[in-house]
Amino acid sequence: MPFGARISLLWSLLKWGGSLRVARETRWKDHVGSAERARRAPPGDWSGRRRSSGEQPCYAALDLGTNNCRLLVATPSPRGFRVVEAYSRIVRLGEGLSQTGRLSEEAMDRSMAALKVCAEKVRRRKVLRVKAVATQACRGAENGGEFVQRVADETGLRLQIITPKEEAQLSVAGCMSLFDREAEAALVVDVGGGSTELSWVDLQAGGLDSKPRQFAAWRLPIKAWLSIPIGVVTLAERFPEGERADQAWFRSMVEAVKTQIAAFPHAESLRETFAADRAHMVGTSGAITSLAGLHLGLPRYDRNVVDGLWMRRVDCEAAADRLLKLTARERALEPCIGADRADLVLAGAAILQAVQELWPCSRVRVADRGLREGLLMSLMSDQQKKPRRRRRGGAGRARPETVTL
Repeated sequence: MPFGARISLLWSLLKWGGSLRVARETRWKDHVGSAERARRAPPGDWSGRRRSSGEQPCYAALDLGTNNCRLLVATPSPRGFRVVEAYSRIVRLGEGLSQTGRLSEEAMDRSMAALKVCAEKVRRRKVLRVKAVATQACRGAENGGEFVQRVADETGLRLQIITPKEEAQLSVAGCMSLFDREAEAALVVDVGGGSTELSWVDLQAGGLDSKPRQFAAWRLPIKAWLSIPIGVVTLAERFPEGERADQAWFRSMVEAVKTQIAAFPHAESLRETFAADRAHMVGTSGAITSLAGLHLGLPRYDRNVVDGLWMRRVDCEAAADRLLKLTARERALEPCIGADRADLVLAGAAILQAVQELWPCSRVRVADRGLREGLLMSLMSDQQKKPRRRRRGGAGRARPETVTL
């Protein structure tokens, strides 16, 4: 081979080898960068993540309340959504808040531990979108905003502190499928750890589709709503139980709650409907589901049995009377109450009884659902909405949200 040809061949080989090395380095950098992006990506961000073509998208709703931290991960289904993972832990974030005005270090540490578990579950499930909200404890605490920032720094979860109105709306949205469509009105009672939201729903108004399981989220038929700064944690702290519960102590809690609700004027147009027993109540809280489990005498809590259960008002009062005869230790041994709720369940029963005395309903539907389900419906509805462009060059506008329950 002539010398010139050999030089040309050698130069070509050197160029080819250099290109190969650059390509390898580029692929390696892309791989490292993708892994780094995935590691740093907050929950709900799909940056650096891959999902198989046949895998259904997951959505997550997280509710950090005064007493509980709850997570729900679900995929869309023809009837709404299918839950793939649920997590709940009592953290008592609002413990002592009513006395100090601040979240304590111990309460924040307990909550952080639960939130880190939630963040890991969200990452492992490769969640497409996540909505994480905080309620009364973070709303009312001087250091609520600082704690929210700490959560973002340590877990990647971006908590949004929602208003009482938003909390009430989400709870109603999550319970829509439990309404008796033959009734004229319903009162949704969402008993939290630090607040209680009451929503009077006009079942004869627009917003309920003619199809039995459809609901237009943008037209929630809420006639009136009220949020009071009393929940099971704050009420129990205000009225310490002492050695043994008794009727006088229980009545003092009931009357304290009634004082907060009685002066509310904006639902009076539905008063006649309730007086004629053409309305029913929907109770959503751990305290109310515990009462239902006690009423049924379940050997262990079973959501499939409790969620959607119809109870009579006399059943609720009988369950409360039964609890009053037990010590805190005996309540802790009840399988549907446990040690975490033993000192709070009577406060929940007092709140429910106060509402029933002011707005009597012979029937109560128990809901082991609420805010998280409302969040999931909102997330999935937003994802399904597609902009509809005007024919004459106008900007796109979203269609009204329609959620199937």
